[in-house]
Amino acid sequence: MQQQITHATEAATLVDVLERVLDKGVVIAGDIRIKLLEVELLTINIRLLLASVDRAKEMGIDWWEGNPFLSSLAERREEDRRIAEKDAEIEALKKRVEQLERNQ
Repeated sequence: MQQQITHATEAATLVDVLERVLDKGVVIAGDIRIKLLEVELLTINIRLLLASVDRAKEMGIDWWEGNPFLSSLAERREEDRRIAEKDAEIEALKKRVEQLERNQ
């Protein structure tokens, strides 16, 4: 008795599958709970989203843009924020000095 090997008529390469996944996005969710005598000792909620950067931005997910370790733009924003704070502090000190000089 001879067995026949059947082949799929539409072969999907790994690249095709990955492209589809990144285009649509995939969410994997799971919870891990450890209990001892009906007392919950540990709960771990796991949520994984696999999508392209463009698709994630469409969904409103862009946390990497605000992280200075992952984005040079975020690093520049942080530096600009520090400079703005220092400028505001200098202006406040100038006003305080002017006020003190007027009161003398």
